[in-house]
Amino acid sequence: MTRSPDHERVLVVLPTALMRLFPDSERELTVCAMSVRDLIDALEARWPGMRDRLCDSQPRVRRHINIFVEGERATLDTPLSPGAEVYVMTAISGG
Repeated sequence: MTRSPDHERVLVVLPTALMRLFPDSERELTVCAMSVRDLIDALEARWPGMRDRLCDSQPRVRRHINIFVEGERATLDTPLSPGAEVYVMTAISGG
């Protein structure tokens, strides 16, 4: 059975901080992705430079960025189920 791209679509919710850096970005969007890495590739294709804001040179998700898939903290290798909800959030730290 061949999977169509619509079966790989996931909902992504971006933080306000990224929207300020990428003024033409959207708060919520759907992309075709089978992993968090694919999702970041899709965001980079739409808004060049976004990958550098989300990932470090290792590559891995930056220390002050959190990505949650269906409520669970994710890494670049986290698989995405069709229809998954992915939240990209900036970490809040303080003392």
